[in-house]
Amino acid sequence: MRIRGIRGPLAAVRISSAALAALTALVGCTVQPVTGADGKPVPPVRAGLPSGGTPRTPRRTPRTVPAPSLVPASPALWSPGDSGPGVRELQARLRQLDWLFDGPTGSYDDLTEHAVEGFQGRRGLPRTGRTDAVTWQRLVAMTHPPGRWELYLMGGQPAGPPDPRCLTGRVLCIDKTTRTLRWMVGGRTVSVMSVRFGAQYSPTRDGVFHVYWKARTWVSTLYHSPMPYAMFFSGGQAVHYSYDFAARGYAGGSHGCVNVRDEAAIQRLFGEVRVGDSVVVHW
Repeated sequence: MRIRGIRGPLAAVRISSAALAALTALVGCTVQPVTGADGKPVPPVRAGLPSGGTPRTPRRTPRTVPAPSLVPASPALWSPGDSGPGVRELQARLRQLDWLFDGPTGSYDDLTEHAVEGFQGRRGLPRTGRTDAVTWQRLVAMTHPPGRWELYLMGGQPAGPPDPRCLTGRVLCIDKTTRTLRWMVGGRTVSVMSVRFGAQYSPTRDGVFHVYWKARTWVSTLYHSPMPYAMFFSGGQAVHYSYDFAARGYAGGSHGCVNVRDEAAIQRLFGEVRVGDSVVVHW
């Protein structure tokens, strides 16, 4: 036979079957056993390809990425249960943005907590309900410093020193500067409450008066508004409970009367004050 692929004189040489077998072994049609140093045969190494014929890319071992470190929360400036002037200012600023409609009271109650939580959520801050430095800075940037009567819109302001005319006898000592009423007996303050006065065109009269009539239930004959626990001291002007003052605070005004917003307080006061007791209205 002829061996294809061989040119020259060898092309015409006939090869015996034994020579052909030897040549086949050299070409690699079969794997010849390989012996080790001890003479024992060594198993052949098998190297195969996947069925697709393309070598596989070796898998990479997943790299463990450490979790990002947690940023500690900013310490709270005020939290539920706190009270004081800082909480009062917080509430006044929340009112400016219509997040809070009650108060300010100066006490961090559940309404304040929910208002802070809503403000935080709207600004993309953690909704904790506690006022931390970041929340406070954002709130301050969006509001103006509240004035005195924004801070005490619904009362609660401290009373000033009593007028000297209030230091003797039984006196309703009414201070227009601090908008407070002291009930004083023998120079001692029995109770203090927030009050509201007449508007610009119906001011509350200043001076020294006396309670001349009391009416537990009364309706104004001029303005047709209820005047519970009325204690009249000058014409139609009286100290009495006001539903409007209780609801709106200093956002409104009276027609000249001295309004009280704490119904329980004026109910007690009505029971203690007598006809003939003094009334001092001063600045």
